[in-house]
Amino acid sequence: MAMVSLAWLLPAIAAATPFPSDLQPISVVRLEDSHRCPSFQGLVFNNGTERLGLDYQRMIRIQHMLYIAARDHVFVVNLTTAVDKIIPQQILTWRSTDVSKCAVRGRNSDECYNYIKVLVPRNDETLFACGTNALNPACRNYRLRTLEQVGQELLGQARCPFESRQSNVGVFAGGHFYSATVTDFQASDAVIYRSLGGEGRPVLRTVKYDSKWLREPHFLHAVEYGNYVYFFFSEIAVEHTGAGKVVYSRVARVCKNDSGGSSRVLDRHWTSFLKARLNCSVPGDTFFYFDVLQSLTSVLQINQRPAVVGVFTTQTNSIPGSAVCGFYLDDIERVFNGKFKEQKNSDSVWTPVPEEHVPEPRPGSCAGEGSASSYSSSVQFPDSVLSFIKTHPLMDESVSAINSQPLITSTASRYKLTQIVVDTAAGPHKNRSVVFLGSEDGRVLKILTGTQANSSRLLEDISVFSPTQCSGERGVLGLELDKEHHALFVAFSSCIIRVPLSRCAQHGTYNFFPPVCLFEFFWI
Repeated sequence: MAMVSLAWLLPAIAAATPFPSDLQPISVVRLEDSHRCPSFQGLVFNNGTERLGLDYQRMIRIQHMLYIAARDHVFVVNLTTAVDKIIPQQILTWRSTDVSKCAVRGRNSDECYNYIKVLVPRNDETLFACGTNALNPACRNYRLRTLEQVGQELLGQARCPFESRQSNVGVFAGGHFYSATVTDFQASDAVIYRSLGGEGRPVLRTVKYDSKWLREPHFLHAVEYGNYVYFFFSEIAVEHTGAGKVVYSRVARVCKNDSGGSSRVLDRHWTSFLKARLNCSVPGDTFFYFDVLQSLTSVLQINQRPAVVGVFTTQTNSIPGSAVCGFYLDDIERVFNGKFKEQKNSDSVWTPVPEEHVPEPRPGSCAGEGSASSYSSSVQFPDSVLSFIKTHPLMDESVSAINSQPLITSTASRYKLTQIVVDTAAGPHKNRSVVFLGSEDGRVLKILTGTQANSSRLLEDISVFSPTQCSGERGVLGLELDKEHHALFVAFSSCIIRVPLSRCAQHGTYNFFPPVCLFEFFWI
């Protein structure tokens, strides 16, 4: 796994620390200055005068190619030639043949298409794709270079959602496909699922209809690291005992060598599933929480430690606010090795489980490791261990953010942040880190992270969404960094726009540089 570094040095927290103020931009790039950026809106028809619409779902970069998953199509863009225009080099068309059945079900006719929701490399030669297929999810394998279909079509249930707006994540690890989505038409059964691994490991899933495991989750990211696969999501907090429903952000973990439980307990279910709350908050006499995870990076290095960085927002019924928090993976593991949380009955409060009540080997352990080193398979775990983990998947402690506070907060704007990508080798010496953040109102914020207290700078506030190039919703749905060609691809529902990483190269000498370019030259 490629690792990159991010400098992240913040002051120690004091009780009297004031609430952080929003960063003010050094430069504001208005729409008239950015509307000339190359864009892509999908296929055209009627002699090029009308567009079919993109309905963007996700995008991934594999080497020098950008794969854009949309409605009925996957567009492949060569990044080396997409400098002035974004023109697909290849187009994969996969339309549903179940449109008539979809219409009979009485759902919104907009769902009677094939929205490509899963697009992940299976290996160096194969691309794995799944689509909603007009409310009948299906999956296929394609050759990465030619986009030719390989083998037969597979059922997409538990690998792909039924509708375009339902959340899902997926990743291949050790030859198996780990997915998180819903398994039924009513979206009542949320699942974290493992499949497609041949005979080596059985198909496994989370316990069905058990709110202690999953409660109306919105899945955001999945990543393989070490012996585990981690899932990041938000869900209704089962441990919240106040009035109304409250959303918490979570990280869950499963062992890659999990073989399920015995025929008596957790048969064909995870024996290693654990989850914990991610705490992104501003400390003080009263903590101010950013509880709803919106976007997350893959694993990168912060202060020579593996970590992830995410965008979090306030509850939907709260004042609008956003924050960027980072989490060390070893802090996540420390919480997973800590105390469990339990509710003894429906009327009692949630409390930590006393250590003397936790069976051995420790529930949630991987077979062959740690306290479970004497077990070659999770199938051999005692029923007491399996029964405990079935009823106690939630950890008592939450995972604290790096330095116990956000790197960046935004509370003065009524528009929340939605997406994040990090350039961890910015500047001529490749030793600085720049965070790009997408927003609900079609903007991208470019932030230089500080290496000293209060030294982060908002370099640019860029208006990207252009009504002449795009239509519909303005929220940024995806960001993909193309460092080699100095560009950032910004995805909206109806279009993709290519934004330069820096505008300073277009100016002549440093005497005529705008302030942001002088700042970038001397600081980056």
